[in-house]
Amino acid sequence: MVSRVTGLVRESVTSRVFGAGAMNDAFEVAFQLPNMMRRLFAEGAFAQAFVPLLAEYKGRKGEAATHQLINRVATLQLLALLVVSVIGIVSAPFLITIFASGFQQTPGKFELTVQLLQIMFPYLLFISLTALAGGVMNIWRKFAIPAFAPVLLNVSMIAASLLAVPYFKQPIHALAWGVIVGGVAQLALQLYPLYKLGMFPRFDFNFRDEGVRRILKSMAPAILGVSVAQISLLINTNYASSFGDGYVSWLKKADRLMELPTALLGVAIGTVILPALGVLRNEKNDRGYGELLDWGMRFALIASLPAMAVMVVLALPMISVLLQGNAFTARDTMQTAPAVAAYAVGVIALVWIKILAPAFYAQQDTATPVKIAIRVLIVTQLFNALFVWYVIETLFPAYREWRHAALALSTSLGAVLNAWWLYRGLRARGLYTPGVRWIAFASHLAIATLIATIVVLIARPQDAWWTSVALVQRAPMLAALFALGGATYLLALHCFGYRIRDLKR
Repeated sequence: MVSRVTGLVRESVTSRVFGAGAMNDAFEVAFQLPNMMRRLFAEGAFAQAFVPLLAEYKGRKGEAATHQLINRVATLQLLALLVVSVIGIVSAPFLITIFASGFQQTPGKFELTVQLLQIMFPYLLFISLTALAGGVMNIWRKFAIPAFAPVLLNVSMIAASLLAVPYFKQPIHALAWGVIVGGVAQLALQLYPLYKLGMFPRFDFNFRDEGVRRILKSMAPAILGVSVAQISLLINTNYASSFGDGYVSWLKKADRLMELPTALLGVAIGTVILPALGVLRNEKNDRGYGELLDWGMRFALIASLPAMAVMVVLALPMISVLLQGNAFTARDTMQTAPAVAAYAVGVIALVWIKILAPAFYAQQDTATPVKIAIRVLIVTQLFNALFVWYVIETLFPAYREWRHAALALSTSLGAVLNAWWLYRGLRARGLYTPGVRWIAFASHLAIATLIATIVVLIARPQDAWWTSVALVQRAPMLAALFALGGATYLLALHCFGYRIRDLKR
């Protein structure tokens, strides 16, 4: 929660300082590339392969063998990351040409993006080692420090935006260096806790180690799967880069708001249940395995369904309060809002994916999610072609300024299909069977959400009000709408007989 809140503060500060024009577009693309690689070497493919095996070693072979595995994995990861970072810095112009070709239309934009990428690429090294440390601590059920680490990145970027900008000829360079400082701080935070656990990594290169080879074998399909998802995002970015200045920033700002419920619910629940699922698998407790998944799905839906409604009906008010001011104009608010609403369509699915996918990883099956991801990539790009080039360009050209929202909608629909296929795969294997009264449960939540949505819509001021009045008026009104909607939702659930204690497992 602290991480997400400071993330919103970071977005608010950076938006007001740097706006949503060409300069911020350049930063967003440059920051996206090491983040994409992070999915491979950090909490993505690597974590999917590393965490279940680490749980197995700890449960079956003891702490000495587990520490040896950590040493050898950390050594190999460090060497690989150093090589990848050097390659990324050298090949920065080539990478930007591929993934943001539209930037060449604006003088200086392409060159600025290359500079920012070269500054930030080493962030990959620090954040990936941070993820390794976090994976180790999660196995020991130490969740707080790894979850808190991103706060340091947010604080670093906020400080860079507010304090360091005057010291740079190109202001956005300050934000890029803030990312590097944040990466170092996240890694440093976890070193002493690792030492206290007795699991501090030591240099031990052994490429032939059985555990290392098993991780690499498991990572191979996972890398493909994560790459497929990231390729889809990069294609969307490349689309947006060709639409003109601001479109990349609007799309990324909307994506960050969408990540709030996804991270608070999906990532948090997925992080906690992955080690637990690994233990249940080792114990061959199939019933407990399915019950844990069912609890996670129900718990997530209680919060993600109203979150979806909030992102649709309060998209523009949220952006006006969180981002609008100084360099981020009323037009930027109006352009970001449709993308937020489009992303909202996939919020429930994105949260569920973070719960369903670990069920495969805990079985040390990374191949099935890969096959599903490939299908999702193909379908998402078909949606892009349909919405952008046919529906908007041909049927409704007056809405050409909403092309980035069409990209967001395609992503959301792809997420819905992804969640559905993961669910069907678990059902087919007998790993998950929905518990009793699911239809009644979902119906009650839907009715409560609908009632709360109607109440908020009645009380909500018009769009023009949100973009024209001062922040001191907008913020209290948004808080009041959140309180009104939340109270209505909880009251409706209470009338249906739901209590907080029902969530306990």
